[in-house]
Amino acid sequence: MKRLLLRSGKSPFDVVPVEEAIHRDVIATNSGNLIFSDAAHKILTTPETEVVSNGMRTDVSAAGRINEEFDAFVIPLANAFRPSFEPSLRRLTRLISKLRIPVVILGVGAQAGVTYDPARLKDMEPTVRAFCAAVLERSASIGVRGEFTEQYLTGLGFKDVEVIGCPSMFLHGDKLPVEKKAPALTAGSRIAVNGSHSAMRSGLHRIVERAHARYPDLTYIGQNIQDARQLHWRDVNSAAGRITEMPTHPDHPMYREGKARVYMDPATWIEDLRGFDYSFGSRIHGNIAALLAGTPATVLAFDSRTLELCRYFEIPHQRLDQTPPDTDPAELYEKADFGPLTGNHRERFDRFVAFLDKNGLPNTFSHGDGGEAFDKKLRSLSFPPGVRPWNDTDLASLSTRFGWLQQRITELDTHNAQLKRELAKSRAGAKALVNAAKPVPSVYRRARRAMGGRLRRALGSDQ
Repeated sequence: MKRLLLRSGKSPFDVVPVEEAIHRDVIATNSGNLIFSDAAHKILTTPETEVVSNGMRTDVSAAGRINEEFDAFVIPLANAFRPSFEPSLRRLTRLISKLRIPVVILGVGAQAGVTYDPARLKDMEPTVRAFCAAVLERSASIGVRGEFTEQYLTGLGFKDVEVIGCPSMFLHGDKLPVEKKAPALTAGSRIAVNGSHSAMRSGLHRIVERAHARYPDLTYIGQNIQDARQLHWRDVNSAAGRITEMPTHPDHPMYREGKARVYMDPATWIEDLRGFDYSFGSRIHGNIAALLAGTPATVLAFDSRTLELCRYFEIPHQRLDQTPPDTDPAELYEKADFGPLTGNHRERFDRFVAFLDKNGLPNTFSHGDGGEAFDKKLRSLSFPPGVRPWNDTDLASLSTRFGWLQQRITELDTHNAQLKRELAKSRAGAKALVNAAKPVPSVYRRARRAMGGRLRRALGSDQ
């Protein structure tokens, strides 16, 4: 049995209560991370391959154990080449440098603006070079998200770079059936909208405001951990939490109407999107989740990480900065052409499989059951529903929140009591040690006086 270690926030089969998922941040700040890590988990699981999630934390001291227990380390990444991720990239490089097993990168991306100007990445070039060099010593090539990242790494001197997109798009293998459910959107259409905090502040909130007035069944689907905290706990204490343009903010009308969600599990996220007619917004994986559900979607590209993926997979898109604030989702829906996306999907899938083969990674579609056992196991589990706005006041709706808080208080009390006992024991031990050490100088002085007397007597007798 081949064992693969996969970098991911949690295993697809881990059922984590909402409160615990938010507390532990199992989505690693963005639930989109779970879309591509769950897809990678499914794709790489075969009858002869076991996939183990290691979490997102990089433990350099675990290198020895990883070398002993696993046959390869697979790292799905998103926009890892960005200044804010540089410390994490350095830690990852230190870990990789200590590994003797293959290390395979699935879909890493560089983040810049929509003009593809890499100037903001200049200062971190040594870090990127060190990372890529360490990986290529342990793999045949690096899989990148799209054209911009390929150009960026080629410009740094790396040749073994392949554009493979993102594994999330291959959750269903070579199949991606997406078609419009109606000729046009109407006031009764169910529409999902998504967007980052940055995109909202850059004008997307105006489009959302107008869509909210036109479509009663518009629902905002957030992805950020702060979005989840606001919906579940009404948390507005952080800087991000004070952005009132976000539909996850308690002061926003969509919050008050219960028209916002955050999903902590891709299974429920994708399943719920099957019931929508359309999805749009700046979040790439928010719209990929819709496409995986068979629901049409349009991406309002906000930066290179979204734009290069849209171009590679031929996902309907347009630049957010070129989208007027009075844009009606019906206009985006009408223009969207899903023919290239679905028609060329098989070719892109074959390219992805060739990359896996080159790097010695079997996949479930070529070497297994096509993911049937994986999907069956997922269906047997009961995941929490999407996080909704905390507008309820009845006792039943409060019980889980207060129950979790009481459990946390009990755990903290127990932990504090244990710390106090250990501290008291340490103090007692230190006091005993001090007391034991006190007689030593007097014993030493008495011994020295005795030895001195013997010496004087001895010298006196000699004289």
